[in-house]
Amino acid sequence: MAEKKAMFTERELDIMDVLWREGSGTVLEVQEAIEDPLAYTTVLTVLRTLEQKGYVGHEMDGRAYRYLPLVEQNVARRNHLDRLLGNLFKGSPELLVTQLVSDRDLSKAELKKLRALLDERL
Repeated sequence: MAEKKAMFTERELDIMDVLWREGSGTVLEVQEAIEDPLAYTTVLTVLRTLEQKGYVGHEMDGRAYRYLPLVEQNVARRNHLDRLLGNLFKGSPELLVTQLVSDRDLSKAELKKLRALLDERL
């Protein structure tokens, strides 16, 4: 998959989540797999938009198109995190982590995992 500067709307992310999880899908398969009930035409429109942006491709599957992600999920996560970090946290990972740890009701196990990740990076 290509390394693109992928930024998604919430609706596009919902659909990309299905494609990343399943590997591919027809419009109907994506519509059935998405948590939010959406009209078939809405799913089709979003998939076409994603394809125009270069984030998904398609291949023929009988009489239907099977859509495939062209952007890896970890690339999209990194792009969104970079934007969030730059826009809301002035580029400071420390502020981001502080906000996350302060505002979330993290369990002891989650905090230990975070500590282990930080220790590993040191």
